[in-house]
Amino acid sequence: EVYLVESGGGSVQAGGSLRLSCVTSGLRFDNYDIGWWRQAPGKEREGVSCISSSGGNTYYADSVKGRFTISRDNAKNTVYLQMNSLKAEDTAVYYCAADMASPSSYWRQRGWPLRYGMDYWGKGALVTVSS
Repeated sequence: EVYLVESGGGSVQAGGSLRLSCVTSGLRFDNYDIGWWRQAPGKEREGVSCISSSGGNTYYADSVKGRFTISRDNAKNTVYLQMNSLKAEDTAVYYCAADMASPSSYWRQRGWPLRYGMDYWGKGALVTVSS
């Protein structure tokens, strides 16, 4: 069975930092692209950042570009999302999701490069940013 477990959420003041981790088990980690999504109260889930199976390609939503950094450690089956300069509008439940590796051409297109219906999802971690 496949598990994705997020950790590192919490409460922070605006301008602060948090690092989310997503530990996976039950899948061949280096065969999977990983995405971070978030859902704020009353809003639809949105893709925040994603990283290719090799770690060679990354994508960031405009709303987080320059503030968030995604990385992965394939030896530890873990993906990280470093979040700096947090804003109140970053408040949301953050989910990580895994999907079989996409063709490299997908990472050269405009916009989110992965499927919206990714195969596996974690249960989420709450991030609250107070202004």
